[in-house]
Amino acid sequence: MIFHPVRQMVHAGVTDILVVTSTEHMGEVVQLLGSGRDFECAFTYRVQEEASGIAHALALGEDFAGASPILVLLGDNIFTHSILPFTAHFLDQGSGARVLLKAVGKPQRYGVAALDEHQVIEIEEKPSQPKTPYAVVGAYCYDSQVWKIIAGLEPSLRGEYEITAVNNEYIRRRALHYDIVEGDWTDAGTFESLSEANAMMLACGNRIQGCPP
Repeated sequence: MIFHPVRQMVHAGVTDILVVTSTEHMGEVVQLLGSGRDFECAFTYRVQEEASGIAHALALGEDFAGASPILVLLGDNIFTHSILPFTAHFLDQGSGARVLLKAVGKPQRYGVAALDEHQVIEIEEKPSQPKTPYAVVGAYCYDSQVWKIIAGLEPSLRGEYEITAVNNEYIRRRALHYDIVEGDWTDAGTFESLSEANAMMLACGNRIQGCPP
C-alpha cells in the first residue's frame, strides 16, 4: 500500500515527493523508503503531530512545493491503471484544480460530485440522496492558490481541516475540473477494503496498467 502511490507518482512524472505521516509511524516509513534513490525519486518527510484533516496535512507542504503545481495522492487509494492521463490533463489545464471521480455502488459513503460537461459544480459529503454515483477519490491536483485557500479555512464540526472545503472553494471560483477513473479503484483504509485491494491487484499481476513492469 505504501509502494503503490510511489509507483503511481513516479510514472506520472512526479519525482519530488513529500511524505506526511504521524510521529508514531515516521521512523518506520523513513526506514522503508529511505532517500528515494531506489524508486528514482527524492523523498522529503514531514510529521503531522495530530490528526487534523487532509487539508492540514497538505498545509505542511507549502514550503516544499512553493509556487509549483502539486499532486496530492492519499496513501490508501489503490488504482489498477496509471494516473498519468489525469496529471497530464491538469498540466494542460494550466490553473485551478482537478479531481478524480469514480462511479461507486454506495455513494452515500463518500463525497459525491454533481457535474456539468467540464467542471464539478457541487460536492456533497456523504449525502443521504446522492445526485450522482460519482465519488471523489483520493487524488487531487492544485495550483499554488491552494495555500491561500487552506490558510482561510475554518475547522469542520469534527475539528478537522477538510479537503472537501478546499475543493468547494475551487468550485466557487469555477476552477475545479475532473477526470473519471480508468479501471478499478478502492480505498484500502479498512481491513475489508485492504483485502479487496489485494484481490484487485493480484488479479492484474500487481501491475499498474500503463506503467512499465
